[in-house]
Amino acid sequence: MAELTGKRIAVLAAKGVEQVELVEPRKAVEAAGATTHLLSVPDGVEAGAVQAVEGDIHPSTTFPVDGLVGDVSPDDYDGLLLPGGAVNPDTLRQDDDALAFVRAFMDAGKPVAAICHAPWTLLEAGTLAGRTLTSYPSIRGDLRRGGATVVDQEVCVDGNLVTSRDPDDIPAFNEAVVRLFAGG
Repeated sequence: MAELTGKRIAVLAAKGVEQVELVEPRKAVEAAGATTHLLSVPDGVEAGAVQAVEGDIHPSTTFPVDGLVGDVSPDDYDGLLLPGGAVNPDTLRQDDDALAFVRAFMDAGKPVAAICHAPWTLLEAGTLAGRTLTSYPSIRGDLRRGGATVVDQEVCVDGNLVTSRDPDDIPAFNEAVVRLFAGG
């Protein structure tokens, strides 16, 4: 597995994040040596934590956030992880600070990983024109209308962006995320 020692990875999530898509990729980058910080937006946090879900609707665990995205700089991080769940990116794409944070990563060519519904946030940030990616099937039309080429495959890597479709793809997604965050 690739080495991420010394890398700082921002994990951007809000209420309604799909638990497995938050936990498993985060665990993979931490196991490779990275430090992660869970960031959120004011509307995505309650009592300092993000409420995760299972199967997009069943409340599960809460996860304490390390900070709000508006209070940190993209320059402090080497990579960005965007987990899915339908409500999570829907909340993030309505927050100007979250969109600016995501846009800064994409504009700088820093590694970004997004799974399931997470590309909605990338779309709202105006960063998908001319990119090739995959996602959960129900948002593919939105992504195409935003100028992206959408493929149906377990993992898609396009430059600094790695995407996957859903929780079934997590093993392959994790491998691609760690490799991308390591610089290759």
